[in-house]
Amino acid sequence: MYIITVSKGYFRWGTDLAQAVYAGFILSRQQINHHGRLQLCYWLKSDQGTIKAYVDNEQPVFFIRCSEQQQAQRLLKHENIEVQFKSVGLKHFDQEEMIACYCPNTRSYHQAKQILERVVNLYEEDIRHCDRFLMERFIRGGAWIQGNPVQKTGYVELSDVRLKAHRSYRPSFSVLSLDIECNGEGVLFSIGLVSEKDRCVIMIGDSPADSDVPTYIHWVPDESALLFALMDKVRALDPDVIIGWNVIEFDFVVLAERAQMLGIELILGKDAQPIDVYKGNYVRVMISGRVVIDGIDTLKNATYHFDSFRLSNVAEKVLGEKKLIEQDDRLEEIIRQFNEDKLSLAAYNIKDCELVMAIFTKLKLLDFAIARSQLTGLELERMGGSVAAFTNLYLPLLHRSGYVAPNLGEHGLNFESPGGYVMDSKPGLYKNVAVLDFKSLYPSIIRTFCIDPMGLIEGLRAPQDAVCGFHNGSFSRTRHHLPNLVAELAEARQRAKYARDDMLSQAIKIIMNSLYGVLGSKGCRFYDPRLASSITLRGHEIMQTTRALIEKQGLEVIYGDTDSTFVKLPDEWGADKCEAEAAALVESVNTFWQHECRASFNLRSYLEIEFETLYHTFFMPTIRGQAVGSKKRYVGEVYVNGKPKLIFKGMESVRSDWTEIAKKYQQDIIRALFDGDCVLRITKRYIDAIKAGEVDELLCYSKRLGRALEEYTKTVPPHVKAARLSVLNNQSRNLSKGSVIRYYMTKKGPSMHLNDSTLDYEHYIEKQIYPILMMIPDYENVLFQLTEQRFFSF
Repeated sequence: MYIITVSKGYFRWGTDLAQAVYAGFILSRQQINHHGRLQLCYWLKSDQGTIKAYVDNEQPVFFIRCSEQQQAQRLLKHENIEVQFKSVGLKHFDQEEMIACYCPNTRSYHQAKQILERVVNLYEEDIRHCDRFLMERFIRGGAWIQGNPVQKTGYVELSDVRLKAHRSYRPSFSVLSLDIECNGEGVLFSIGLVSEKDRCVIMIGDSPADSDVPTYIHWVPDESALLFALMDKVRALDPDVIIGWNVIEFDFVVLAERAQMLGIELILGKDAQPIDVYKGNYVRVMISGRVVIDGIDTLKNATYHFDSFRLSNVAEKVLGEKKLIEQDDRLEEIIRQFNEDKLSLAAYNIKDCELVMAIFTKLKLLDFAIARSQLTGLELERMGGSVAAFTNLYLPLLHRSGYVAPNLGEHGLNFESPGGYVMDSKPGLYKNVAVLDFKSLYPSIIRTFCIDPMGLIEGLRAPQDAVCGFHNGSFSRTRHHLPNLVAELAEARQRAKYARDDMLSQAIKIIMNSLYGVLGSKGCRFYDPRLASSITLRGHEIMQTTRALIEKQGLEVIYGDTDSTFVKLPDEWGADKCEAEAAALVESVNTFWQHECRASFNLRSYLEIEFETLYHTFFMPTIRGQAVGSKKRYVGEVYVNGKPKLIFKGMESVRSDWTEIAKKYQQDIIRALFDGDCVLRITKRYIDAIKAGEVDELLCYSKRLGRALEEYTKTVPPHVKAARLSVLNNQSRNLSKGSVIRYYMTKKGPSMHLNDSTLDYEHYIEKQIYPILMMIPDYENVLFQLTEQRFFSF
């Protein structure tokens, strides 16, 4: 065989044809019924450009039990449905042999499923064929692609394709930020587009005769022309990735619906196919040769936390910038600007595109999406997907060990596994609290104690040499996969840290930490309460034993939560002494667990505790109105570059359902508590400011509508009352599920408008100030001094 290199594509000469080999990254995947056969279509980005790869003559497959084969054959023969039954050496978790059912095309596949699922147990029938093809070849993002090439306009089409995993290939994507403006019914006004090459707004209307009109505005007469201009612009910019804010479930849904209504084929991809918008459990947008990635979903996948994921809030927190329209009646202002001030609307439209692009760039969200796809095999745009990621990683390994995945709930167990360990706290104000954290505790437990779905089955078959779990769980010491996956991820994360690849490290951390959650999710086919319980209850045991070990050394443990232990060190110790003692504790705890796992289980310990934080001052509040300490709520003071900084956990100052006045008051009162200042004086200053109307702008509540307004019937929360009143006063206002309602408490009730009537200042004092005061030590004395005039005047 001779190999000639041509533009980094490799042409392999066989007997009568040449095949090209490329390195690429999968953008999208589809399955098509082509001439009565299943055809898989993958779009990939390579260094040579975009590739459309066809895999032909694949056979969709599902599995049934061997004992049900004759019944299945009889039913399908009666309906004249062609299915090939084949023994493939796989078995069920209960050890019964399984039979693979291969169908010649997707039509017979769906017909066979529809007939058989009424009377026969089907297995793995829910896995998409285009996903199965990749996962069985361990293809996760990057791939080598070999096939017969045909040059098309803007891309190469490959037929007779073979794919192979390419773990190291990382693409360089061109990105386009897109944002639409429309009215409440989805009628389009303008479309903003920003890329590295260009920035423009396509606007319906006539260009003003003013010489100062921005050149980035492209004027069109109507919606049809707007959509055709969008197609031309996307074709010219030729992005690999289109990004936006809620761009999948809003912008592209609206674009597709308007195009359909106007009778236009909206072609935004590389070939002549119009975009496809699928609406199921989640919205999927298919654009040939491109991928659409949403900013909100990607932030959530990367575990960023914001009190609101509105673009205005995220842009302000991440970039320190604001949107050009900030008021509550944003839609009304957009409509007004379209009718009266199109230049301002264009500026607003393009600014949103720029903000999204800047957020993606600063937070490296595209890098995160690539890393996540490389690790799990999930699509770049896939939101959530922890269960799907686990299936991608685990299923091909399970098959190679001779098993088919079980169906949901086949174990027949219905008890609930407990959550993470949370110790009863010792409330109070402390100095010198060291926090020791077990590094990736649950993944470490999985790795150390061999916890694994297949390992559970194998351990129950040979319990004499298995690792004992909880609730009669036993785990094979050698026949498992999940511990090895954890080990590979841990090593990969360490390499990513050394390489300072923060996005890859973060993606690996998220996947590792999701493993327990997946095994504890009843929506996962591998869910078994013995698995989840053997993780969480082992965690309880480890945390309780660690606490006892520390207290034997004469130190006090004041709180513990899941994987963190809070140790009180002597008040008189300085920071250096505290950190040295924390380091000594770390060494002793780790040494103990290494010995304990070896002596009691004959296992190597991968448990590792580390010193995380020293709080120079620390406050653990009580539950309001009780003497019992709270859980998952505390505040501590650390020093950053020599300056004190307060760290709030679970407190009002980090919660979105409290007003800004409450958050500011809590921070000031905690600061006073730590510094020994007068809590009464600060509280009185806040109360006086509220009563004087000096802080009205800080009294706004913010809460999202969980469902449509008309669906609130039995109980009507304040934010719903405010929203209903606003819609009643302005019929054109569109407030639907997901809308964030900003409202105030007035003497007439909740209202979205500050000037509707007099604010109920007593409400804010009673509900936003006093509850925070009541968690402070000796709050009774302060509260008495604040209210004595009210209670004892004649």
